[in-house]
Amino acid sequence: MAEAEQKKVETEAPALPAPPATVEAHKDVAVEKAVVPVPEVKVDDSKALAVGDKIPDSAVVKSSGGSIDRDVALAQVEKEKRLSFVKAWEESEKTKAENKAQKQLSTVASWENSKKASLEAKLKKIEEQLEHQKAQYAEKMRNKVALIHKQAEEKRAMVEARRGEELLKAEEMAAKYRATGHTPKKLLGCF
Repeated sequence: MAEAEQKKVETEAPALPAPPATVEAHKDVAVEKAVVPVPEVKVDDSKALAVGDKIPDSAVVKSSGGSIDRDVALAQVEKEKRLSFVKAWEESEKTKAENKAQKQLSTVASWENSKKASLEAKLKKIEEQLEHQKAQYAEKMRNKVALIHKQAEEKRAMVEARRGEELLKAEEMAAKYRATGHTPKKLLGCF
């Protein structure tokens, strides 16, 4: 780029009736521009709140004084450096905030898990107590059923014994009536 400007200045020099000192000044400016490179930095304006005034590259080329161009270029570099530091700080703060939020989310998740585990342990303990009570109640019910069965067997035995006694009594009475020849007063109990 510097060589192209030098050739442009050299080709224009004979056509213009300018003094030789002016041509030298243009060459010095071109050399100084070549010495001070202006790095191109892409600025992401999508997140910026306020965008600073950017000096167009054409203003640097049109300046006539060499020290002014250098000052403008240095100011541009300083501005870009400052913006770069601000952007780096912003990214650092965002990262810190993100890390802090992740740490807090992790703390909340561990708290939730510990509370869940505690409640599940209580639930399991209550379920075990209920199972134990259920087993005890079932045992009591089985004992009651066994007791009722025993009482029923005793009642059956008493009924069988009474029936046996009544059969013996009926047989004795029938034998007595046969022996005496008397007729029973009641033929059948239902009539």
